[in-house]
Amino acid sequence: MQLPIPPSLYDLTREQLTDRLAEWGEPVFRARQIWHWLYQRLADSIDAMTDLPRALRDRLKQTYALGRMTAVAEQHSSDGWTRKWLFRLADGSEIETVLMEYDGLRRTACVSSQAGCAMDCSFCATGQMGFLRNLRAGEIVEQVIWVARALRAKTDGDERLSNLVLMGMGEPFANYNNVMEAIHRLMSPEAEGGFGLGARKITVSTVGLVPGIRRFAEESVQVNLAVSLHAATDALRNQLVPINRRYPLRELVSATRDYLRKTNRRVSYEWAMIDGVNDTVEQAEALVELVRQTNPRPDANLVHVNMIPLNPTGGYAGRASRRARIEQFRDVLARAGIPNTLRVRRGIDISAGCGQLKAETAQAAPEKQTSG
Repeated sequence: MQLPIPPSLYDLTREQLTDRLAEWGEPVFRARQIWHWLYQRLADSIDAMTDLPRALRDRLKQTYALGRMTAVAEQHSSDGWTRKWLFRLADGSEIETVLMEYDGLRRTACVSSQAGCAMDCSFCATGQMGFLRNLRAGEIVEQVIWVARALRAKTDGDERLSNLVLMGMGEPFANYNNVMEAIHRLMSPEAEGGFGLGARKITVSTVGLVPGIRRFAEESVQVNLAVSLHAATDALRNQLVPINRRYPLRELVSATRDYLRKTNRRVSYEWAMIDGVNDTVEQAEALVELVRQTNPRPDANLVHVNMIPLNPTGGYAGRASRRARIEQFRDVLARAGIPNTLRVRRGIDISAGCGQLKAETAQAAPEKQTSG
């Protein structure tokens, strides 16, 4: 008979941890000590929390797990700048997490918000595998902690995670409450024993869930918003991003414009460059018009277009745009004064695109077994 799986300490809010310790008759300061071990010292076991009494550590181990993810595959890119993990959760669901390192001190974690995804974007490996479930806030947080530990181990503590993007498996706004709880938890100030990640270092990427964008506009945080656009006409976007049939571009642009009016924060339009599909001059011209409609004022310049050549997947026949087509597309944006960036594809040799590592290892033996 299989024993029940204990909850993780990362499933608890600070208030829940404090209340539980109070039930056990522990002093209030113990909650801050444990929080400090979880979010600053990145403890990899409850026994590592050496300033807690042995009796309390034993009770914690009887009641909670420190973490409930197991790495069943880990890959390193040949350029040495990208790492990817496939994690198995306590119920057998699998998710992916990526660490991207850049020159300087920028170290970015790309984490999942769901196991699988229901958005069914045609070119996305996660969409091709379907939806399993939402992740709990603690499961989102634990991915970030894992990456932070990996950075610390690699550099003997000299580097720390600088940025977080919720652009991995899943649609963050389809799991809104857990995503925002995880974000608030990770933003908890270092002075209070928290992880201390700045709001402006966090980006949430949505495929275009209009109610989520409108709700996000009411949040009192400075977290960044990215919209995975990929097409500037409803006819093409319906093919690439099926949720567009429910929330067409007119509604998406209206919600994004209202977000900009309320927050005055820049929004990124994300664009996977697919050869001969959405890299045409016609699509570029339509994108220029959408950007103009999105900016809340004629003199505003709050929309930035991020382009990245398509990451190939086994379930989609399209390929990355050729350089000449990309330059032609960018030229249309540049002549219209639209800020844009061509991103370098990272980790192509290790299947770093969302869902690709899970798809590749579904029938294969795990490469590396680790647990956290």
